[in-house]
Amino acid sequence: MNRSLLNRACVAVLAASLASAGYAEEAAPAAAPAPFQVTEVGKFSEPWAMSFLPDSRLLVSEKKGALKLVELGSGAAASKVGDIRGVPVVDHGGQGGLGDVVLHPQFASNGLVYLSYAEAGEGDTRGAVVARAKLALDSQGGGSLSDVNVVWRQVPKVSGRGHYGHRIAFGPDGKLWISSGDRQKFDPAQDMQSNMGKILRLNDDGSVPADNPFAPQGGVAAQVWSLGHRNPLGIAFDAQGRLWQQEMGPAGGDELNLVERGGNYGYPIVSNGDHYDGRTIPDHDTRPEFEAPKITWTPVISPAGLIVYSGSAFPAWNGDLFIGGLSSKALVRIEVDGTGAREAARYDLGERIREVEQGPDGNLWLLEDERNGSGGRLLKLTPKA
Repeated sequence: MNRSLLNRACVAVLAASLASAGYAEEAAPAAAPAPFQVTEVGKFSEPWAMSFLPDSRLLVSEKKGALKLVELGSGAAASKVGDIRGVPVVDHGGQGGLGDVVLHPQFASNGLVYLSYAEAGEGDTRGAVVARAKLALDSQGGGSLSDVNVVWRQVPKVSGRGHYGHRIAFGPDGKLWISSGDRQKFDPAQDMQSNMGKILRLNDDGSVPADNPFAPQGGVAAQVWSLGHRNPLGIAFDAQGRLWQQEMGPAGGDELNLVERGGNYGYPIVSNGDHYDGRTIPDHDTRPEFEAPKITWTPVISPAGLIVYSGSAFPAWNGDLFIGGLSSKALVRIEVDGTGAREAARYDLGERIREVEQGPDGNLWLLEDERNGSGGRLLKLTPKA
């Protein structure tokens, strides 16, 4: 369902429902004047994620299954875009295809990269996977993947092509963290026989750390760090080692969460949104045993991509979170105060923002979502003079 249309049709009903429950959400700030200038650097077919290499070149994933190597020029355009060969076959369609691309913390010495993507199963089923591979770059501006090995799979594979999640991050503990969506099946988010609707913590080879909160249960439950998530499309660690996560709510109720060890975030039992068909879902404040979000959004922002800023280009923003907004067509800045958070600014960019990253020079980099077959732009945000 189109979330922008849903916002316009349902916001009054949702607001009345929240008010009657005694819950007040933080009002979204008005669109803020952008303290940055925006430069278009390139354009890609269905771009989804990006990651900077140590030499400042850039890997960009495209949903259809292509991985691009971008050598950034000094002008308004990328000087060269090459292909990385050996990408696994992906199941492309709906929200599925090639997803995240993240470097191993010791990439400079081991050359390992991690990719998430949708994989077809038996019959009309599919699920997210994470694979790692050795990346070798060539002198022609491209490269290849070898020794591709799947280190994690969503269990079980199900029908549909929505809510894969499959964002990847490495924590300060050196562990591999994966966000796994509920695949639009609701109940698996609370089912410990499934690793859907969860945040997962693994060793870099996909094995399970012995100190995970549910490790004694064995099976896929041993992978789980937190549960009760819907469609988590961003995970990032702050300087204090805390894990922040954002996810799309249903009809209303997009969330920013501070992820706690063993925490249950309640979906689909509680949410600050409701089902698309109009059925209500109890709010978080009705069930205090579930972890409550730090921020919820109604109307939704449709969050995609999340970073904790730590650069020198915008020193006043150090420690702030940045979220790309799809339906909101914005870059959302979040200020953090201890374990609390608030939306500080929303910068209108006029297009759906799929991904946000911090470059080696401290500038912000965005990927637009492709719409109407025209490609999605790679944008560089630099301070205004």
